[in-house]
Amino acid sequence: MPFIDIENMTPIEPLPGCRLRTPYGENLMLSHVDMDEGAAIPTHDHPHEQGGIVLKGKLELTIDGEARILEAGQMYIIPPNTPHKAVAVDGPAVALDVFSPVREDYAEAFNKYIPAD
Repeated sequence: MPFIDIENMTPIEPLPGCRLRTPYGENLMLSHVDMDEGAAIPTHDHPHEQGGIVLKGKLELTIDGEARILEAGQMYIIPPNTPHKAVAVDGPAVALDVFSPVREDYAEAFNKYIPAD
């Protein structure tokens, strides 16, 4: 799958108001994250390294207890096994996350690292 039309991918919705499209290769995964205003990905951690960029809107991102509001064009890197969470603030937000290695839970469309309420 060398070329990807994200609009033709069926999203998964692991949490209310949070839709993911997650194409992946052998060693990395892209995750197009579309969040409604106020949608939250609760504090969690996983063994994958994660980096990303906010494409639209604003995200309040907390990494290892440090919170910041990120706007379009700002990037982040989250080391493996580091607690983090994200909340879309002041409207909807879109981000592109990159994971290495591939997140097996997203590949299977089930996220075992985000606790269920």
